[in-house]
Amino acid sequence: MTVNPLNRSAGHLPDDYVERVYAGVLGKIIGVYAGRPFEGLTHDEVVKTLGTVNYYVNDRFGVPLVVADDDIGGTFTFLKALEDHGVSSTLSAEAIGKTWLNYLIEDRAILWWGGSGNSSEHTAWLNLKKGIPAPRSGSAAVNGVATAEQIGAQIFIDGWAMVSPRQPSLAARLARAAASVSHDGEAVHAAVLWAAMEAEAFGSNDINHLIDTGLARIPGDCLIARLITDIRGWHLAYADWHDTRQEIDDKYGYHRFPGSCHVVPNHAIMIMTVLYAPDDFHRAMAIVNTSGWDTDCNAGNVGCLLGLMHGLAAFDGGPDWRGPVADQMLISSADGGNSVNNAVQTAYYVADLGYGLAGKTPPPRPKGGAQFHFSLPGSVQGFKVQDPSAGRSQLTVSNVAFEETRALCVDFPRLRSGETEAVTTSTFTPLNAMNMRQYDLMASPLVYPGQRLKARIVSDAGNRG
Repeated sequence: MTVNPLNRSAGHLPDDYVERVYAGVLGKIIGVYAGRPFEGLTHDEVVKTLGTVNYYVNDRFGVPLVVADDDIGGTFTFLKALEDHGVSSTLSAEAIGKTWLNYLIEDRAILWWGGSGNSSEHTAWLNLKKGIPAPRSGSAAVNGVATAEQIGAQIFIDGWAMVSPRQPSLAARLARAAASVSHDGEAVHAAVLWAAMEAEAFGSNDINHLIDTGLARIPGDCLIARLITDIRGWHLAYADWHDTRQEIDDKYGYHRFPGSCHVVPNHAIMIMTVLYAPDDFHRAMAIVNTSGWDTDCNAGNVGCLLGLMHGLAAFDGGPDWRGPVADQMLISSADGGNSVNNAVQTAYYVADLGYGLAGKTPPPRPKGGAQFHFSLPGSVQGFKVQDPSAGRSQLTVSNVAFEETRALCVDFPRLRSGETEAVTTSTFTPLNAMNMRQYDLMASPLVYPGQRLKARIVSDAGNRG
């Protein structure tokens, strides 16, 4: 890892940095999984089909919960530009564009391959492939304003904030470079603002302060800034978010902008959501998903921000968002060893880059660098009951405090003699990945000949079995 020698001030790193990054990663993937099955539906269509969306609805669409998705894949793959080109605050758009070429597989990985002039990201990738470097690859001058101002820059932006805790200007600088690979204009302003908000969220949970922090990094007369002024006014005027959503639809709805998924309407929904539910992850998920439009993208960005603002406590006090997800992530890219992933592994990867940007050596990984260490509260790293439908032993999996650290607890209160149960985590492409839409998984097995696998198993003192 190459570290920029100019970045030597590490006072901005919070004491709970890794855990807060973990909460941000969880918020991101939970939001994406919650919104993905019905992305693209309008508010009216969501209400007619699903009512108020208070929890996961993938089962109603017959699709897996944990899927490979562009929001997740792009967010955590494009950070590899820091790993490959040097951990530096001056990372360029051109370097990030080269990272796109290194890790994307045409028509298969990460992006919506919707064609030139239709998909902003596909258009930018074709430009990069032809030798047009970033930021020209995403510019309005090359691609036209409509293509340049779709939503894609915003959806990939959270990682740049997570490597820049309490440094909104650094987050804004990195986000601008990253966003410019594929976008321009209002799309870049939206991405920069959200990244600055998320970076500042490591040190503040005052939503108006976070919004002002983001506004300070974009032009005061741009449409995104004017939109936020309007939404703040509607928030003060209306106690019910539905009224503000209607105002957004009337003035900033899809019918006002060209293209299939413009950034402005969706950014408006995100700002509305965090104003109405700044301290309530559960309510925020209901608002952002029930509002419709690009639900997985919007819920992913909102979920990440609230995770960073409130830490793991954000997920308490409501429905169990974490249990069904079990930290699982699938990343579609050319890096096969990174495909079968989990939120703990990703959080440590992101935090290591953040330590590098701060000029600090990352602390040692828990338990001697063990792949599965369960050291973060609530983490299970993909381990789940293999066949919960069997229902014989009421087997449960949880994370518990153990010997000054944490461990995975498997509880089987009614397992009888001769019966067996299994708790597993994926080490290769899950079978239901074949049912995923759009994004292929190019995975390498995590278990292979020549490895030495080691585990420590401790029985409860009361176990006489």
